[in-house]
Amino acid sequence: MSAHDIGPGVVVGVDFGTLSGRAVVVRVADGSELGSAVHEYAHGVVDAVLPETGERLPHDWALQVPSDYIDVLRTAVPEALAASGVSPEDVIGIGTDFTACTILPALADGTPLCELPEFRTRPHAYVKLWKHHAAQAHADRINELADERGEPWLARYGGRLSSEWEVAKGLQLLEEDPEIYARMDHWVEAADWIVWKLSGTYVRNICTAGYKAVYQDGEYPSREFLGALDERFADFFEEKVAQPLAPLGGYVGGLTDEAARWTGLRPGIAVAVGNVDAHVTSPAAQALDPGQMLMVMGTSTCHVMNSDALGEVPGMCGVVRDGITPGLWGYEAGQSGVGDIFAWFVRWQVPPDYVNEAARRGVDLHAYLTELAAEQPVGQHGLVALDWHGGNRSVLVDHELSGLIVGLTLATKPEDIYRALLESTAFGTRKIIESFEESGVPVEELVAAGGLLKNAFLMQLYADITRRPISLLDAEHGPALGSAIHAAVAAGAYPDVHVAAAAMGRKRPSVYVPDEARADAYDALYAEYLLLHDHFGRESNGLMHRLRDIRRRAVAGSEWRTVAL
Repeated sequence: MSAHDIGPGVVVGVDFGTLSGRAVVVRVADGSELGSAVHEYAHGVVDAVLPETGERLPHDWALQVPSDYIDVLRTAVPEALAASGVSPEDVIGIGTDFTACTILPALADGTPLCELPEFRTRPHAYVKLWKHHAAQAHADRINELADERGEPWLARYGGRLSSEWEVAKGLQLLEEDPEIYARMDHWVEAADWIVWKLSGTYVRNICTAGYKAVYQDGEYPSREFLGALDERFADFFEEKVAQPLAPLGGYVGGLTDEAARWTGLRPGIAVAVGNVDAHVTSPAAQALDPGQMLMVMGTSTCHVMNSDALGEVPGMCGVVRDGITPGLWGYEAGQSGVGDIFAWFVRWQVPPDYVNEAARRGVDLHAYLTELAAEQPVGQHGLVALDWHGGNRSVLVDHELSGLIVGLTLATKPEDIYRALLESTAFGTRKIIESFEESGVPVEELVAAGGLLKNAFLMQLYADITRRPISLLDAEHGPALGSAIHAAVAAGAYPDVHVAAAAMGRKRPSVYVPDEARADAYDALYAEYLLLHDHFGRESNGLMHRLRDIRRRAVAGSEWRTVAL
């Protein structure tokens, strides 16, 4: 299909991230980004107090307010369209992606329960963001029971379901606020909810259904399994989750009149099936072929790749048929904290003289610390760290684990620790890669996308530590571009996602290649990382879990004393 065949059409992609939503207007013929805009969520991540009441939220909670998502449609889409200079008449479709599992309880008509006056003060009525980890105890019960019963789907999730996913969060909702659970008609992924608002039609995308709701081989986990967790939970999938499934790149319906007024687009244009931010980036980065692992690197990192073979990788987040691209098995793994770890260190651990020197040089602290860290040979800092500040998503699937730095002395400087933290995240990625390859799923090329690409030292460090070339997504807004590619397919401009990605995707191949000398030096540090990884993550010494429990008891005691006073 040639550009002449496609004509002058454009599509809109909207990426709903953790803190903001971004819209991009894209030319269908070649994927050129013609205009973009970003809108910050007014409420951001609600992890301290509930906006309506000021009620302090428990530890590990992370909520969002769904009206913030509608504001992205009202603001970012019209601004991107204006920036592009494109007429709404030329727009033929819109596609969206979301973080996942980001999920909300809703009525039959899609109204979020937190928008009902009687439930605005109830935390469980709000959106639970992907990094809501307060359902870990429920996830532990799910995993123990699934293992005891020999549930066949468990191996396709690396042997453990995450506290971030639909089942654990749903069980937490039932047991902690059964009134909200009873009132909700739908337990809706935000990725599907926003498409529902755009098109007026509620379908479930096969991606989140597979990765986050344990949909395998045409069915969800059984009533018997769910009822063994809690008898009230037996009909969870039948009553709260099940909905028609739609393939990625599929057409859901035409843009409603209301959504057209929000966005400034024409009613009736194609609305594409929803998708997950990491997975939808694969076509944008032209990383759809077996052997290519895409790393979407931001606050966290998601690792996704296709294969024509089914393998069972310990600790992976999941393998789903058609989960990334129709016709292939899609694999997902990830790290809960990456950019978040670097941001934590810069915010809380850097002394004033470093802050002042960075300001004098006119650079931010990340750039200044990177410059200092880059001057060191491998291993000079004498440190090794574990990248578990946000828990471990892969390959241990344990959000009760925590960060660790070994080797600190009175001579340790901030840039030493910063570099060790950078390295720890690359070691975590290498561990994921090795787990895939040991399970018969080869990883030959890494393709990177996301906000961390701007740190060239970090990217070279990843190439050295993983011993693999790293290609880069050549687009500013990768997920939004990927959503635009899906919109083009839904609108009929291309026959499938592979063809659309070849025309519209953008990649710079092998920008970073491993340096053998540094790679050899990093092998020694990685061996120490593995010792710590297995000691604290696998050998059941329980130290990190006990520290979490001590913290929870202390926080609970402090809150009780405050109330008593």
